[in-house]
Amino acid sequence: MKVTVNITLKNGVLDPQGKAIEKALHSLDFNNISNVKTSKQISFDIACDNKEEALKHVDLMCKELLANTVIEDYEIIL
Repeated sequence: MKVTVNITLKNGVLDPQGKAIEKALHSLDFNNISNVKTSKQISFDIACDNKEEALKHVDLMCKELLANTVIEDYEIIL
């Protein structure tokens, strides 16, 4: 089963990489953009009998390793 995990910073958490990208785009005269945010996407295959079991395992992976739940949110797509 294919799994994709999208990890984003929580609202209110500073995104210095996003700000640097926005500044660089502005320096290239792309001035019509704002509020650039960066994120991570992790994709993998998991061997599970059903979606519920896979979701449970991936959620645990996110909480224990893949995401820093203090400052990041995550979305699991099966």
